[in-house]
Amino acid sequence: VQLQASGGGLVQAGGSLRLSCAASGRTFGSIVMGWFRQAPGKEREFVSAISASGGSTYDADSAKGRFTSSRDNTKNTVFLQMNSLRPDDTATYYCAAGYIITDIDTAYKYWGQGTQVTVSS
Repeated sequence: VQLQASGGGLVQAGGSLRLSCAASGRTFGSIVMGWFRQAPGKEREFVSAISASGGSTYDADSAKGRFTSSRDNTKNTVFLQMNSLRPDDTATYYCAAGYIITDIDTAYKYWGQGTQVTVSS
């Protein structure tokens, strides 16, 4: 599985962005997709995950109420809608593919290259 994240950019605090992650391969509909982020000087942290069917999501506390994962299995794409963005959301955001819904990054087998999100105050 190859992953390509996109949609990052510069946005003012309170604004919104929608990240996309396009996946290759025929097994997209059977894999869990996750979103992680890493800010400079900080460890990578879990943001959100979505089940293979899209019926279940699991969000970090920092994302609850603001970020929403969704997916379109007909287009092999997963999305992260981010609303009410804050400066501390600034990070490189990565999509990842695995087989269980978890916040543990080592459980994800495939990773995209990352897309930068910068939130100005």
